[in-house]
Amino acid sequence: MSNTFQVDLRGIVDLLSHHLYASPRVYVRELLQNAVDAITALGPEHSGVVSVVSSDRADSDGTLRIDDNGIGLTEAQVHELLATIGRSSKRDELGFARHEFLGQFGIGLLSCFLVADEIRVHTRRDGADPVLWTGFSDGRYTVGPGAPREPGTTVTLLPRRGAEQFLTGETVTDLARTYGSLLPVTVTVDGRKVTTGTLPWELPTESRLAYAERTLGFRPFDVIELNVPAAGLTGAAFVLPTPVNPASRGGHRVYLKRMLLSENIEGLLPEWAFFARCVVDSTELRPTASREALYDDGMLAETREAIADQLRGWLMRLSATDPRRLGEFLSIHHLGVKALALHDDEMLRLVEQWYPMQTNMGEVTLAEFRARHGVLRYAATADEFRQLAGVAAAQDVGLINGGYVYDAELIQRLAAIDGEVRAERLDPTDLTTRFTNVDAEAELQMRPFLAAAQRRLDRLGCEVVVRAFDPVTLPALYLVSRAAAFQEEFTASRDQADDLWGGVLDALSRTVPTDRPQLVLNHRNPLIRRVAALGDAELAGLAVESLYGQALLLGHHPIRPSDAALLTTSFLGLLDRAVPREESR
Repeated sequence: MSNTFQVDLRGIVDLLSHHLYASPRVYVRELLQNAVDAITALGPEHSGVVSVVSSDRADSDGTLRIDDNGIGLTEAQVHELLATIGRSSKRDELGFARHEFLGQFGIGLLSCFLVADEIRVHTRRDGADPVLWTGFSDGRYTVGPGAPREPGTTVTLLPRRGAEQFLTGETVTDLARTYGSLLPVTVTVDGRKVTTGTLPWELPTESRLAYAERTLGFRPFDVIELNVPAAGLTGAAFVLPTPVNPASRGGHRVYLKRMLLSENIEGLLPEWAFFARCVVDSTELRPTASREALYDDGMLAETREAIADQLRGWLMRLSATDPRRLGEFLSIHHLGVKALALHDDEMLRLVEQWYPMQTNMGEVTLAEFRARHGVLRYAATADEFRQLAGVAAAQDVGLINGGYVYDAELIQRLAAIDGEVRAERLDPTDLTTRFTNVDAEAELQMRPFLAAAQRRLDRLGCEVVVRAFDPVTLPALYLVSRAAAFQEEFTASRDQADDLWGGVLDALSRTVPTDRPQLVLNHRNPLIRRVAALGDAELAGLAVESLYGQALLLGHHPIRPSDAALLTTSFLGLLDRAVPREESR
């Protein structure tokens, strides 16, 4: 035995009118959609007019009325479209299922219960008698003969308590202009026209810029025309004139068949294109049931990729025709372009040629750096770059700061796709291979000093070596290899772990590299030679500890508690030796 569902009509009305839509504002959109559909049904030669009379107009008796000179409905069509929820098999027969139509007449009308307790639809189709349908928010409706009238439809809303403000002239004018300004029919509110019928991306350049400033709140850096025939989409991407957080996903203004869907649609552009805000109109993209978002299907994915291609094309045209302007754009929105370049070869080449990266020789592009130094040698972090930039420059070693977002990944990817490009990350200890060894006689003389210095720094896990390098003004350099840095992090983790994890880390410690950081003393520096020649072992020890602390600070290395204590004791020790003691009397 089969059964049919028992449906609570009052609950369905409440669900559709109060939970499907995010805001009561959409009722104006739904009324306009129904009116435009009725006009569209008469064909393109029909001159359509939609007239809205707000609740606070003198002749409105506190209700809101919307009139259209569209096709109107017969009594049978009223029952089919307004009294049946969820069944649309007869829409073709009734003339309301054609591709050109905007919405679902019956369901859309229910949105009016967001602001009204009663809805009256007074309608007449040419050659038929007028009909009056009255719907109530509790789920009841009545159908009867209507007063004589011209063909078309009038929808009257009786406001519900607490929602009166949504039916006033100021509010309705603002909403009608927001949702329907681009409609190809004439729409008036209290006698004032709110439609322009002109697509903003078809305006002259200055007018498009003014439109963006007025509607989107900024004067764009540039305007990129968009055209995706498969989606019936035309429009424009307005490039933001200031940097924007890549994590922010600004929405786009999307129209469907010239009716505004939403001012904040997401998913229209790829994630890397956060530098643009779009205004588009489409005939093929599908809205969700509430008509407040786009349905995420294959058509939307194809549209997103097509728009991405057009944004790429704009960037490539700029690189070919106006490099200066491309440079201005990159200085503002380099993060978006670099994010795209991580998986797009064309954009990677554009970044290589035009985007200046920070190096120890100034800001230069990767192409210029390659021409000058051959190898794309980079520091993986900003701290590492600060530690090594000056010393590397003194050795005539070019170094790129790969610590900014995506920079190191872009350098690695460039080398991966182009066999002629060499890239390598500079290990801090690689610099010591470019330093000059001290001659045997000088090293022999310094051996006692170096042994004493090593004893002072052994407890800090630091190895003391002497080399000759530039700049001469730098007395000491603290270098930490990647293996030593890993070992320090590993040791810190072991110290903070509980017994269980401590045992696991102890077992792993046998495989951890045992490289130690190095304090490299510069034999070319006069101060180092004077300290090495001191006959006072205690004073020489204090000097080495101070040099160690200064090297940490100059290299922007993290200061551990033991390092901070050493800085304090060595400074006070030197100060004590420098200040004459008071003679006892």
